[in-house]
Amino acid sequence: MPKKYVVDLTESERSDLMKLVKTGKGSARKMNRARILLLAAEGKSDEAIVDALKVGVATVESTRRKFVEDGLTVALNDRLRPGRQPKLDGRQTAYLTALACSQPPEGRARWTLKLLAGRLVELGIVDTISTEPVRQALKKVTSNLGGDNNGAFR
Repeated sequence: MPKKYVVDLTESERSDLMKLVKTGKGSARKMNRARILLLAAEGKSDEAIVDALKVGVATVESTRRKFVEDGLTVALNDRLRPGRQPKLDGRQTAYLTALACSQPPEGRARWTLKLLAGRLVELGIVDTISTEPVRQALKKVTSNLGGDNNGAFR
């Protein structure tokens, strides 16, 4: 059965891929994808490529498809994975840090995560927030809450 996605490399693409493979500069995934494209351009079957490179059939098929549909750059590189947006932006984190370094509420020896989260909602800094984003934001901030000099200049 003929392949739906046939890899046909130009001379410049072939030389770029050979250079990438020979120098060894780049991620392992990128190197494997370059090798897949080179072997596919030689007319090797997917099964032969899988045996030679010890990758999955889906990897070979998706690399072929990406090359034919989107080009060499897309076939070699991973797509961006931006991740989830943080709950607190820079201004909100700064306010949280200042709040955590301030005097705790009346009748309390120290701030708790629950108290900090409640105060942020109470002051209108955020609409809703749980204790986990508060913990994560404070973990990234370096401060010494127990010292005589709590970050202020003498």
